[in-house]
Amino acid sequence: MGSTEEIKSFWNLNCLPRMLHAQSYVNTSSFQPPAFLMIGIPGLEALHAWISIPFSSMYTVALTGNCLILLAVRRTPSLHQPMYYFLSMLALTDVGLTLSTLPTTLAVLWFDRRLIGFNACLVQMFFLHSFSVVESSVLLAMSFDRFVAISNPLRYAAVLTNNVIIRIGVAIVARATVSLFPVPFLLKRLNFCPGKILLSHSFCFHADVMKRACADITVNIVYGLYVVLSTVGVDSLLIVLSYTLILHTVMGLASPRERVRALNTCVSHILAVLVFYIPVIGVSMIHRFGRQLPHTIHALVAYVYLVVPPVLNPIIYSVKSKPIREAMLRVLRGKGQG
Repeated sequence: MGSTEEIKSFWNLNCLPRMLHAQSYVNTSSFQPPAFLMIGIPGLEALHAWISIPFSSMYTVALTGNCLILLAVRRTPSLHQPMYYFLSMLALTDVGLTLSTLPTTLAVLWFDRRLIGFNACLVQMFFLHSFSVVESSVLLAMSFDRFVAISNPLRYAAVLTNNVIIRIGVAIVARATVSLFPVPFLLKRLNFCPGKILLSHSFCFHADVMKRACADITVNIVYGLYVVLSTVGVDSLLIVLSYTLILHTVMGLASPRERVRALNTCVSHILAVLVFYIPVIGVSMIHRFGRQLPHTIHALVAYVYLVVPPVLNPIIYSVKSKPIREAMLRVLRGKGQG
């Protein structure tokens, strides 16, 4: 009931701007709605209370699992190695990605609070996409780590020193920030329609927000495509190249046991890459070629893309990596190091 009154009030606030927009369209360079209206999962609004249970569970697992990895690496001196530093970067990125969508998603599912301010929407969108770019870059750095460890193990520690790892981390953050910084400003210059304020998700997605504009969005589309290709696209190709070189090196090993052992060190990373890139491809394909699909499918794929990787990554590494698993258990038991 409160939600209905909130929506009615919002529409009343927009009646005057809508009429003014119709009368002075030519003289108005831009119109920005005071807020957007979010939805949870289209067609399943009556089940939001039940749907919130698995979502709350996944958010809890994501935050708990990734924070445990961060604590485990920090408190265990034997894990102060390049491979685990990169894993810490991945865990920290997953925490950021989770926190960027958690407030609005749970607000919609728990309390039916569906309004988000225009500027708040742009801020959320910036962080959401920035953390996605950072995650892609970290996965690329991890593939480089595996390549150096397998192809040149004797120089592994000399190549990936602490200073090099810090520089890689700074470069990753700078790359994401520079790539995504123009996006909110490109949206703010657009003229939005007062009647088109309903978003397709419970968070602000760039492709979703720009479609609410009543203006030419060619620049936004082109720049968005450039960001995707220059970050996630380039990263995915370089990851494939890294594993091609790794496979070539492994096949050159004389002992079958050595080959298996070398490949086993890559399994966790390969799974993390698949968990991230398969949903990315799914979201891209659906936004470009699946417009006739039900809105429910669009929403679910977007949630898989943003929620599932932070949930699965800690599970993958705790299952496949014995040192990480043991360190996480020590953290849970309250022991500092072993």
